[in-house]
Amino acid sequence: MAEPPGNPLQRPLADGIVPEEVVARTENRWVMIMAAMLVVMMAVIVITGVAGALHPSSNVEVIDPLTLHLGGEFAESNLGTAIEPDGSATVRLIGEQYDFVPHCVRVPANTPVKFRLTSADVVHGFLLPDTNVNTMVVPGFVAEVRTRFAEPGEYEMPCHEFCGLGHHAMWTRVSVVPQDQFAAQGPLERTRCAKQ
Repeated sequence: MAEPPGNPLQRPLADGIVPEEVVARTENRWVMIMAAMLVVMMAVIVITGVAGALHPSSNVEVIDPLTLHLGGEFAESNLGTAIEPDGSATVRLIGEQYDFVPHCVRVPANTPVKFRLTSADVVHGFLLPDTNVNTMVVPGFVAEVRTRFAEPGEYEMPCHEFCGLGHHAMWTRVSVVPQDQFAAQGPLERTRCAKQ
């Protein structure tokens, strides 16, 4: 029987042990793969950040929350539902602790509806369950969302951003009515949801 070399580092490897060169080569490959993945992820972050800054993802329109009720689009006489020249409906609402003004709005069924909202005090949430309408209402900015209601019905709308101690009671309603019934209503009737 041959005697193993005196230096333990020069002994032959036992079965199942991978040589050091193979381990080093494999680790280097994995380091290169991880570095490439990191470069791709950083590129995605930079590109989306630049694209988002150039093209904001939402309607960016500013308004003075202290004077919004005194005139212009969000004066009390302009709140509620209005029909635009193209036949679409525009609903203007103001969120304030702890209600939306007007408290209830009527919109026509099967008509494009644009909601324009702002806040007079703190951040509120605007959510219409079972629709694509969900946005934050931030003081100093006008939020805009669009949808279409296929069928008449009632939509309870909670504020889904914590806005203070009365937040749990901040609900309002959107009443979707047939187009012919909506056309027969005056502006004041479009901001009340009592049965007629």
